[in-house]
Amino acid sequence: MTEILYRQYVGESDLPHIMALVQSELSEPYVIYTYRYFLHQWPQLSFLAIPAGSSEPIGVIVCKQSMHKHASNRGYIAMLSVSKSWRKRGVASTLVKRSVEVMRRHGVDEVVLETEYDNAPALSLYESLGFIREKRLYRFYLNGKDAFRLVLAVPPSELDRDLPHYMKLSPTNTILSYSVASDDDEVSYR
Repeated sequence: MTEILYRQYVGESDLPHIMALVQSELSEPYVIYTYRYFLHQWPQLSFLAIPAGSSEPIGVIVCKQSMHKHASNRGYIAMLSVSKSWRKRGVASTLVKRSVEVMRRHGVDEVVLETEYDNAPALSLYESLGFIREKRLYRFYLNGKDAFRLVLAVPPSELDRDLPHYMKLSPTNTILSYSVASDDDEVSYR
């Protein structure tokens, strides 16, 4: 079996490969600005899978992480695509695990995504990783198909559990700072 190497998104040179994979495997059409929205703001959350000895990616995951309703630090899997000829080799689950682990290290409380309601392989993959179906979204996709929103609760890592809130990393990979004289509502992100 061919060894598969995983690496983070490194820049604009990866974009044509990511777009080709997503466009060939997913039903939802995305414009270049959608890709750049995710990749430029959260490059650390996107990974590519590349067979050893090749420069052509065979899998990609694109994610983001931000505060949701000012209450929870939420990760979001926007795109996950693996070339059909490379499926059933653990590529997708490895991509998801790597992204979720980076999000966990940055304090994510949950990770969400949507997938077509009848995409049994995707539902099986995500449910095997601990995601649960939160709700059905009717006519969610442009093709008129329904989706399921899936959610993964992410407990804090052992290292983060004992840290005071002001020492944890924010979603933008910076340290939260605070002023001793201020109250908790005045946390600044630097």
